[in-house]
Amino acid sequence: MKSLIKVLASGSSGNCYIIQTGEEKIVLECGIDYKSILKGLNYSIKGVVGCLISHKHLDHCKSHKKIFENLPKVIAPLEVLEKFDYMSSSKKVIAENKESIHIGNFIVMPFNCQHTNSDGSECENLGYFIHHKMIGRILFVTDTYYLKYKFKNVDHILIECNYSEDTIQALEPHEQRVFKSHMSLEILKETLKTWDLFSTRTITLIHLSRNNGEPKRFKKEIEQLTGIPTYIAIEGLEVG
Repeated sequence: MKSLIKVLASGSSGNCYIIQTGEEKIVLECGIDYKSILKGLNYSIKGVVGCLISHKHLDHCKSHKKIFENLPKVIAPLEVLEKFDYMSSSKKVIAENKESIHIGNFIVMPFNCQHTNSDGSECENLGYFIHHKMIGRILFVTDTYYLKYKFKNVDHILIECNYSEDTIQALEPHEQRVFKSHMSLEILKETLKTWDLFSTRTITLIHLSRNNGEPKRFKKEIEQLTGIPTYIAIEGLEVG
């Protein structure tokens, strides 16, 4: 069976992705209804080793209850597990900064990202560096206004590109604050310039703003900068 990354949903209305490697699968985020996740899994959870959740906002963990009921393991930050009362669950795995986790034949390394709640308070949010011998190394980063870590030897990058700085200048300050909790095109470009992308085969831009994202522009500018095939995360996209 082919190894691939599949997009079920990406954006403020919901996020969910599937990594498939042979007979094994792992779900990234569960911010859509469980029926849609099952559909993306071809109505079978056979081979699904677990789910990774980045943070507590519902567009990333809407179906947490069904996920805990049906999947063998759920990897999530402490704040998620405490908020939804899963600390006593035998299925929980607490994700901590730079502490490796083995789940099936996947090796997952969580790392801290920077995100805020709607009131401006800090929100615990994690990115994931995921390795499986059949697909290589995958970097997953969402809902962060910058990254303090540099990466190399990454085969596939899924990373937020929510808006462009020049498109939100006309917005009111309180509206701009919402965007400032996410990664802009400009910050992403500066970030990628500092990474060793020699091994990178694909870049997928995720969590674009519905009204302020510019898919064609973002794709073009990232491809021009990196020379790497770049995709926009839309429902049904498969990258392998």
